[in-house]
Amino acid sequence: MTKETPLIEMRGVAYSYHRGDSDEEVPALRDLDLSICPGEFVAVVGANGSGKSTLAKLMNALLLPTDGEVRVAGMLTADPQYTWEIRRTVGMVFQNPDNQLVSTTVEEEVAFGLENLGVPTEGMRAKVSDMLAEVNMDSQRRSEPHNLSGGQKQRVAIAAVLAMEPDCLVMDEATSMLDPGGRRDVITTTRRLCRARGLSVVWISHFMEEAAQADRILVLDEGTVVADGSPRQIFAGEFDLERVGLDIPPVTKLASRLRDMGFDLPTGITHVEELVTCICRLHSKT
Repeated sequence: MTKETPLIEMRGVAYSYHRGDSDEEVPALRDLDLSICPGEFVAVVGANGSGKSTLAKLMNALLLPTDGEVRVAGMLTADPQYTWEIRRTVGMVFQNPDNQLVSTTVEEEVAFGLENLGVPTEGMRAKVSDMLAEVNMDSQRRSEPHNLSGGQKQRVAIAAVLAMEPDCLVMDEATSMLDPGGRRDVITTTRRLCRARGLSVVWISHFMEEAAQADRILVLDEGTVVADGSPRQIFAGEFDLERVGLDIPPVTKLASRLRDMGFDLPTGITHVEELVTCICRLHSKT
C-alpha cells in the first residue's frame, strides 16, 4: 500500500439506529465520504450526537453501514470473511480503560491477545516487553491494572492493542475520563508511536487542544463531515466552529485577542510554543 492509497475509505456511508423497540430509525451518519491514509494522525471532532463514536465503530466492523461501503486496506467490512483481519488492522482504544482490561497483571493484559493469536511463549515474552517499553510501562509489568492511574491504564490498553500489530489505532474519546496530566500523557504517547511506527491514528475527542496536535481535523455535524483541513485551517476562523457547538483551543483564542489588540500575529496559531516564538520575534523588532 502506497502513502497515497487510503488505509480506510468510506463512500456514501450512512448509519441509522432504531429508537427503542420501535421501527423508527434515527440517522447517525449521512452520505459520508472520507479517507484515512497510512501514517496520518487525524482528529475527529464534533458536538455530542454528531456521529463520532458511530464513525469509530464503522472503521473496524464493530458496526456495518446501513448504506454505502467501508473498506479497510481494500477489504469490505460488510464481508464476514474479512472481519478478523480488519479488526487486527484497525485496533481500538475506548473511553473507559476499565472496560477493556481483563487480566490480573499488566504483562498478562498485553499477552492476552498474543495468546489468542497462538504466538509461541518465548516470542510472546519478548513482544510483551517491547510493547510495555514503547508506552513506558515496563516498570509496572507485574502491577494489577486496577491499581494504576487512568493515564497508565490507557497506556496499557494501547500496548495491548499494539501487540496485535495494527496499521491504525482508533482512540474513541480515550482521554475524556482522565485529568489534564493523564490526557497529555496519553496523547504524547500516541503521537510518538504514530511517528515512530508509521501508524495511522484516528483521534476522536471533544478537547480542541488535543485536536490541534493532529495533522488533519475532520469536523462532524449531524452525521456528516462539514470541514476537513489542517489545524491551522480549521482554527483560523474560516469555519464557524461555534455554529456546530465547538470552541477553539485556548492558545488560539489568546492569539486572536492579541491580534485584535494590534499585535501582528498569524491566524490559526494552535500551540503555545508557536505563540511564544511569534511574540519573541515581535519583541526583537522593537
